[in-house]
Amino acid sequence: MPARPQRFTSFVVTAAVLASSVAARAQEPAPPEPSAPSITPYGYVEAAFSWNTNRPSNGITAYRGFDNRHASFMIQNAVLGANANAGPVSARVALQVGTMPSSYYTSEPLRPGSGPVATSDATYWRHIQEAFVTYEAPVGRGLRFQLGVYASPVGYESIPIKDNWSWSHSNLFFGLPYYHTGLRVSYPLADGLTVYTSVFNGWNSVVDNNEAKSVEASVEYKGPRGLLVDVLYFGGIERPDGAPEGPWWRHLFDANAKIDATDFLAFIAHGDYGFEPNRFGTARWWATALYARATIAKGVRFTLRGDRFHEHLATGARGTSSPIFWGGAEWVTSGTATFELQPHDHVIVRLEGRHDVAETPLFYGRNVIGDGGATPFVANARTQSTITVGATAFF
Repeated sequence: MPARPQRFTSFVVTAAVLASSVAARAQEPAPPEPSAPSITPYGYVEAAFSWNTNRPSNGITAYRGFDNRHASFMIQNAVLGANANAGPVSARVALQVGTMPSSYYTSEPLRPGSGPVATSDATYWRHIQEAFVTYEAPVGRGLRFQLGVYASPVGYESIPIKDNWSWSHSNLFFGLPYYHTGLRVSYPLADGLTVYTSVFNGWNSVVDNNEAKSVEASVEYKGPRGLLVDVLYFGGIERPDGAPEGPWWRHLFDANAKIDATDFLAFIAHGDYGFEPNRFGTARWWATALYARATIAKGVRFTLRGDRFHEHLATGARGTSSPIFWGGAEWVTSGTATFELQPHDHVIVRLEGRHDVAETPLFYGRNVIGDGGATPFVANARTQSTITVGATAFF
């Protein structure tokens, strides 16, 4: 008979423990609900008037990124896009129209289609500036994956003029890749220090011009006084299938740094070196750009920029490789002075003078031979100077 009270006592103790556990769980805060998806629109417009002192009869200011028409008001770019965010998943789309998109996609490969497969070329893709999806995996500080087409990480300058110090883009921006398509992975090693690695179709390729893929690896550091340092390697087979140079690997090394030296004076340095062994020898190039910016007063700034780009073609017993950048000129250099007013947080107005010089005629002046169609235009000037007034508004 004494076993029953013991079993009863055990039951009471067990019930008390369970009740205590349930009460403790009831007091725990509920897990946070996932954040609701959000969409943030953005956009900008870039409009300008440019005068080329060469007064080329074809109206073309050659070898410029996007300010490439003489004596004409231009909508260089009008962009409308949105960022969508749903927790660890986000997406970005930017659509564009203007004189800039055609230049942006100049090097996009032509890939013929068949039946339901459309022909892929510059015209097909030019209205897309960026389109990619991002996933941030809960690994350590956050392992980020981005897949799609986006602006190239090579160099300091970016596509929107509002994010640069000058109205025109440097020769380095014009010569080096604008965009890539593929997968980019990033991870923050520490505060301000992030590493990246990527697999891309290649230089300026939404659809690749060969079967090989290109790779990228870079390190970015953000420090005090606006310090930003970026060191990058990019490599891959960039010539199209069947090119006489052969399927050789091209190597690009790029570094840039920005610092706010004082509250009024800031500097940028950008350097680039690359080489490509091929059947004719080794093609190589080097380029550099230096910037100095003075903030004269709130919303009033003055910038000087100088850049130089050297290209050496591969030459051997079999002949000479085709140019990668400058149509055969060994070097191109430019000097730019930009005066800026920012009367509103979302409006920038700039007055810019620029002078370009090349080793051989790359530019146009006065009476240009050719019609740009069946008869290509013939470059007839080694120098060109432009004056540009432009305004950009953004939100």
